[in-house]
Amino acid sequence: MRIREFQTLWLAHALSMTGSYLLNIAVTALVYQQTSSALTAGVTLALTFLPQIVGGPLLSGLADIYPRRRVIVASDLARGGLIAAIGVPGLPLWAIWGLLFLSILPMVPFTAARAALLAEIVQGDRYIAGSAIINMTSQVGTLFGLAAGGWVISAIGPHTTLMYNGLTFVVAGAVICLGVRARSAPLHDGTASPTLWRVTCDGTRLVFTDPRLRTLGLFAWLAGFYMIPYGLANPLADDMGAGPSTAGLIMAGPSMGAVIGGLVLTRLISPDTRMRLVGPLAVVASAPLLLWTVHPPLWLMVTLLALSGAASSYQFVANAAFVLCAPAKGRGLAFGLVAAGLQAAQGIGIAVGSLLAESNGTHAVITGAGVLGIVGAVSVAVPWARLYPGAVALMHRAERSDSAPDHARDSAQ
Repeated sequence: MRIREFQTLWLAHALSMTGSYLLNIAVTALVYQQTSSALTAGVTLALTFLPQIVGGPLLSGLADIYPRRRVIVASDLARGGLIAAIGVPGLPLWAIWGLLFLSILPMVPFTAARAALLAEIVQGDRYIAGSAIINMTSQVGTLFGLAAGGWVISAIGPHTTLMYNGLTFVVAGAVICLGVRARSAPLHDGTASPTLWRVTCDGTRLVFTDPRLRTLGLFAWLAGFYMIPYGLANPLADDMGAGPSTAGLIMAGPSMGAVIGGLVLTRLISPDTRMRLVGPLAVVASAPLLLWTVHPPLWLMVTLLALSGAASSYQFVANAAFVLCAPAKGRGLAFGLVAAGLQAAQGIGIAVGSLLAESNGTHAVITGAGVLGIVGAVSVAVPWARLYPGAVALMHRAERSDSAPDHARDSAQ
């Protein structure tokens, strides 16, 4: 946090994250007010996931073709304008859905560029710590954003909320302009810029042919199993004869655990041990789901989800290790592809889990997800036990290369 550019990147992330949560709540409330239909409100929320799945393989390469600061700022400004447009009164439903889809698309190059730019600002274990701070900020926002967003909408209405929401992205872009120095495009070598198609093909080949990147990507996609209870929160609450407040508590369980687990993992455990623990923690993340076979009461259910969330904080280390292992020139696209895969894994997992719960019951589906999650995690953890020393060596090499200019940079700041 002493590094000024990281402070700026973190503040802009906090603003963008706040805007994203307000968007999800405000646009869903707006659609429900207009249609009084739970189905259209649910479709609206689903639309917030779809653009990242579709755009991940197509737009992440922009973070490797253009200067990453410029990509972040342009993405924030585009999102701000599109979201503010959703707040214009009188728009038909199809226009709201279209603007919503377009407003999420810039998040794809934004996320890829931010992850790659962070690796240029801090290296080695500092990158893992910085990435964990940003991820934990998102988890804390999950806990408080929904409640605050509901209060804001109740106070000023969804249309005005969306207008102010657009402004948060504009402010976030201005913060980046003022606090992060300009850097050249990573793929610029004095020749013609590569095409987006070539960058996409090269990046896809890089992710799936490099054993470390492929394994770390699979670790990320395991969330498709242990996030299924999140998507079944309302049926679980209904099984207990409870309502939305209980469902909200169930949904908050993983985030509460992730905040605690992230703090322990990144502050109390040595960097080398963190890398080694990625595999075992991935197995533990799905293990609490096995206890759904005994139909746990609410307090135990939330505790189990918190334990799962604490173990899933391995994602903080795996995400950071992925960026460290990816070459600088393809880093943005590689990260964007894995991020899109994560969205797809969670969306498919929740959709399939919801479908199966209709005929098999929520508890049986969650128990089954736990079994599949453990099997998948073990199959990925075995090769990681052989590969992680290479990731540790890359982390230490980055730290040594960063140590020389460290004193001069800190003095300047």
